[in-house]
Amino acid sequence: MKKLYFILISSLVFTLLFYNEDLGLNWAIFGMMQTALICYFFQEKFTTRLHLILVVTSVLSCFAFAWYGDFPSFFALALSIIFLQFKTQEPKLKLLQALPLVFINGIASLGRILMFSQYLPKRKVNNSFAKKLIAYFVIPVLFLGLFLIVYSFGSDHFSSLFTDYYLDIDAWQAFVLTALGFFISFNFWNYWIPEVCYEKNDLLDNDFKEEAKTQNQNSFSFLGIDFERRSGEITLFLLNVLLLVFIATYNYEQFFEVVQKSNLSSDTHERVNAVIFSTIMAVGVILFYFIGGFNFDEKAINLKKLAKIWILLNGILILCTIIKNSEYVSFFGLTYKRLGVYAFLILAIIGLVISFVKITKQKTNAFLFNQMIWYFYGTILLCSFINWGNLITNYNISVNKGVEPTFLSGLNFNDEVRRDYFLQNKLDGQNIELSREKEISRYQSEPFLSKAFYYEFIKIEK
Repeated sequence: MKKLYFILISSLVFTLLFYNEDLGLNWAIFGMMQTALICYFFQEKFTTRLHLILVVTSVLSCFAFAWYGDFPSFFALALSIIFLQFKTQEPKLKLLQALPLVFINGIASLGRILMFSQYLPKRKVNNSFAKKLIAYFVIPVLFLGLFLIVYSFGSDHFSSLFTDYYLDIDAWQAFVLTALGFFISFNFWNYWIPEVCYEKNDLLDNDFKEEAKTQNQNSFSFLGIDFERRSGEITLFLLNVLLLVFIATYNYEQFFEVVQKSNLSSDTHERVNAVIFSTIMAVGVILFYFIGGFNFDEKAINLKKLAKIWILLNGILILCTIIKNSEYVSFFGLTYKRLGVYAFLILAIIGLVISFVKITKQKTNAFLFNQMIWYFYGTILLCSFINWGNLITNYNISVNKGVEPTFLSGLNFNDEVRRDYFLQNKLDGQNIELSREKEISRYQSEPFLSKAFYYEFIKIEK
């Protein structure tokens, strides 16, 4: 019964917040309400520090979206509240299952909404408030409505008391918002978890079971474990030699070969893409050879050493790419894409470190993914909290790189710094800048629930 209340209240609030409004502060308020409901009604389930952390990140994400109102802050808000709900209601399930379950429920709920017996009360109402609501409001209003209709047919003057008014409501919009709000609330409060998620949850444990430590099974049934161990050693030895040659040629092309400035962009993109695929495949190789038995094979000492060398060499390759990306930034300035390259490369290094820990501490393959989802989540939070557009603008102006008017006007949330720069360089009369000022005025003229607070603190240029 409690779930039904949550669904109905959330649906009503959603409709009221978004009716005749654009996306803005209303999402932050809706997110804060969901967080507050979880904290108040399920506080007895808050048993670990993780719950407190998720509450804090959920609140901060709501504030971030209220301030910026952009996609990264919305993504952070959605992830934070979903993770909070998931770890509160299903603390034993691994967080890796949260996002697939969101997708599954988004499809399954199209049919589950029609299964009323799953969420509507089956017994007679015992709650005193519900009894009063039905007895004192629902039944009298029902009869009153029926007699109003009957009496309206018998007297034109009586009918005019109730018909000579026009209620300015967009019925179609209200219906769509109510349906959408109910669908979102239904998925959030009455989600479905297939039994297989509970049955296979152990497969996502960070540590091996005791029987797995003693079985020492090989990956290929047609190969003996000695042949497979030797095969892994030969493979990793050859891969290490190949990677050493690639690092040598890669760094020669980057730091010793003369490259035209016009080709620097395309060359850098090609090399970064190569490193991205190399890192993904490097982690894949580690997961392939250390899926089970070799983690505890006492004879696999050489295999483990070669795997650690493989990880180290891939780390060197990533560091070289970071240096190259920094050189690219020094030539052309910062952009969102170049910051994204830094973010991915740092995540790649973290992934390699976790792979190293997996081999050293004899962890499962799931350990890598269980850890990386938290670092991915942390990256999303970082992207939503920091004003990257302002950072890029300040840096590029300080080094006088990447300061083209069209580029600077296309960055988000850099208005004060950009205006000062354009004013000093007499660039404020350009069409792109005038268009940006009109956009700021439009944001400031939005209704309260559609606003992003950032624009409320920006002065309109006269």
